[in-house]
Amino acid sequence: MGPTHRDAPDDAALVRRVLDGDVEAYAGLVARHRDRLWRYALHVLRDRADAEDAVQEALVRAYRALPRSEPERFGSWLFQILVNRCRSLGGRRGRRERVIRPDEAALERAAVDDGSERQAWREAIAWALDRLGAEQREAFVLKHVEELSYEEMAELTGDGVSALKMRVKRACETLRALLAEVERA
Repeated sequence: MGPTHRDAPDDAALVRRVLDGDVEAYAGLVARHRDRLWRYALHVLRDRADAEDAVQEALVRAYRALPRSEPERFGSWLFQILVNRCRSLGGRRGRRERVIRPDEAALERAAVDDGSERQAWREAIAWALDRLGAEQREAFVLKHVEELSYEEMAELTGDGVSALKMRVKRACETLRALLAEVERA
């Protein structure tokens, strides 16, 4: 389900209320979209503080630019702002020392039988995801976590569909190879 499917009809009404001076209506928009924004930012940035920064910055930027928005496409527009913020923060983070921080929510969904095996897979998945380049990780998360179509991904990122397909394909190949390597060890 992509961002265009999430744009509830009342998003536009809330945007119009904010533009008419009802600042409190923005809280309704934030409440409606915050969980999805947070999930995406955490998957892509792999750091809670960076994810929180990206979401907050996206929400502030969206509020400031609201007069230039299309109220009917608010959710998609907001998500696009977040994608851009994550790219900016991810680039800065890439220049800093990298630390592996597993995404607990995503790793909880991995099906394993016992606690020690679960912990080992958590570490392996976090290790493998952290080895993907920023562009591959972004494409992988948009496709396989957010479940967007390639057309929706292209609209959000400004990248071509064929480039995005290739990034997702390479991300999957890299993850398979890395996880197979871990399993052989």
